[in-house]
Amino acid sequence: MTRIGYARVSSREQNLERQFELLEKAEVKKIFSDKLSGKDNNRPKLQELLNFIRENDIIVVSELDRLGRNNKEITNIMNQIQDKGATLEILNLPSLNGIQDDNLRRLLNNLIIELFKYTAENERKQIRERQRQGIELAKEKGKYKGRPLAYSADSTDKQKRVTYEKIVEMLEKDVPITQISKELDVARNTIYRIRDEL
Repeated sequence: MTRIGYARVSSREQNLERQFELLEKAEVKKIFSDKLSGKDNNRPKLQELLNFIRENDIIVVSELDRLGRNNKEITNIMNQIQDKGATLEILNLPSLNGIQDDNLRRLLNNLIIELFKYTAENERKQIRERQRQGIELAKEKGKYKGRPLAYSADSTDKQKRVTYEKIVEMLEKDVPITQISKELDVARNTIYRIRDEL
């Protein structure tokens, strides 16, 4: 039986030290880590971990969302861990180390994780709903501007402002939209939108 840690942050700029510290305190023998979004299905170190684990190993993560960003993905990873005969330990969830019966510990562990997954997913849905309501309210008050357009006369990106001006110039010369798209490497939908605004 080996205690194996997995750590993840969403980008290269973020730091893994806090997770490493928690995993070392939890007495893991080996740590796999990725600096990639939880939405990225091709996390090389996670795949290495899943190939490495053996029966009775314990996979340790600081929080459940280190494994993934949604229920489907987390469940898939949990199933792969269970199929190998290993168990999952989440450090910010209640510890079941005092329970001697392996089957009972696995059952309770899974119940806690399922409850936590449901709560986390529900929380994300509530956040999205509050954002939607906030946007609707702002629209009603005429205060919602939406995301700033990448290609526009007042774009914050100088290069995209220049590209916008070239698109306008070419449209005014009746250059075909497909040709503009190829020459400037801009999506045709963007060019249609600019044309409709002129």
